[in-house]
Amino acid sequence: MKKYDVIIIGSGLGGLECAVMLSKIGKSVLVLERQHQAGGCMQSYRRGKGIFDSGLHYVGGLDEGQPLHESFKELGLLDLEWQRLDPQGFDRVTIGEETFCLQQGYDNYVAALAERFPSEKQALKKYVAVMRKADDDQLAMLQSIGDVQQSYNNDMFTINAYQWLHETFSDELLINVLSGPDIKMELRKETLPLFAFTHSNSAFIQSSWRLRGDGNVLVKKLVDQIEANGGEIICNSDIVELEQTNGVITAAICSNGERYEGETFISNTHPAVTCSLVKDDSVMKSRYKRRMAMLENTFGMFTVSLQLKPKSIPYFNHNKYLYAKANVWDISEPNHEGYGALISCPWSEDGYAHVIDILTPMLWSEVSQWEDTVIRRRGDDYAEMKDRKIESLISIVERYIPGLRESIETIFSSTPLTYRDYNNIPEGSAYGIRKDCNNPMLTILTPKTPIPNLFLTGQNLMLHGLHGVTMTAKFTCNAILNN
Repeated sequence: MKKYDVIIIGSGLGGLECAVMLSKIGKSVLVLERQHQAGGCMQSYRRGKGIFDSGLHYVGGLDEGQPLHESFKELGLLDLEWQRLDPQGFDRVTIGEETFCLQQGYDNYVAALAERFPSEKQALKKYVAVMRKADDDQLAMLQSIGDVQQSYNNDMFTINAYQWLHETFSDELLINVLSGPDIKMELRKETLPLFAFTHSNSAFIQSSWRLRGDGNVLVKKLVDQIEANGGEIICNSDIVELEQTNGVITAAICSNGERYEGETFISNTHPAVTCSLVKDDSVMKSRYKRRMAMLENTFGMFTVSLQLKPKSIPYFNHNKYLYAKANVWDISEPNHEGYGALISCPWSEDGYAHVIDILTPMLWSEVSQWEDTVIRRRGDDYAEMKDRKIESLISIVERYIPGLRESIETIFSSTPLTYRDYNNIPEGSAYGIRKDCNNPMLTILTPKTPIPNLFLTGQNLMLHGLHGVTMTAKFTCNAILNN
């Protein structure tokens, strides 16, 4: 039986990136994926005539000298066709009846907002300075080859983002505008670290891009490189146990009975799921397992994907964020009457949108009554709940996209239950484990586990999103190579 240098559990973005980096330096790599295709939340899926993205909507910081440029160059992803979003308004935040265009480039970003909020110009400059510092800190972390734990000791992890914004800015509306695009993270007043908040925004402000094509284009690029480097990817491989001998993991056992031996193991799944695969408590103490299981998860998403009639809605080269009121930080509260959405339409060669995605936060408590059900067998009450939510979202969004309802050909939707079942994500969490500025050492995880040859990667560790996962993949590879 072949023994691999590295076995990676899960073919989400972090797992594939680790596989590219390690296979590139000559490691024999095997990626095991429980689903029938690779990609995790980066993959696309086909429904009817449409191709829909699970999680890839846009990317920030691809220009030379910006946060993702070198990493994407190393991973071969700069070779893909990227379309720059509108520099004069890559993100457009509508609060009530007023729309604010966020411009690319730090100086342009400040200048445009200062026109509307002149008294806040110095505060905006301070905010940009903090984002620049976060970028520098990220670079220092990536270059770290020493103790990975020390790389996480950053003061910005301990600063509460909500409090910092209110100490820095006096205009509540501006705070909401700055936070408007952050439906792509969990805005939780009590816990969100400033580092996570600035990280989620800074790269996009520097430059924002959409991929020409669907997410499978990016996944295929990574898969092709892994295989070109001699690596292997095996789908339909649901791992049920990580076998151990003498305190280290020796093999991954799949539900179909297949057994794969390796020297080093990387898990791209949720840490609690990873712990459940280690059956022997003498190797991984039950106290550590309980700690991973008790960590809180971020909210999930309700997603409505609209397949549009041909040439009905012109393509818009920006993202729209819509809020009924200036209460962006309350949007994920239970029973909240406000509304937030990211409307993204993929690149289209004919000048028209083919698909529009609408996303809005959805708490686990909203779907927990169906948690014991499986896909396509959740019952009529679940379907009725989704239909009500779809109707509500479309009714609001069509105020800002005239003619939307008449332009819809087919509608598909998903809830946190969908993400849980397809991607094995506890509570269908959109952004992994909730980072807590009050207790960063417990909620911001390192790649290392109590088992010396078992490592973690993915959005559950330090930062979420494509940028954060890419950083974490580099951390994981550094931790392995310097172990």
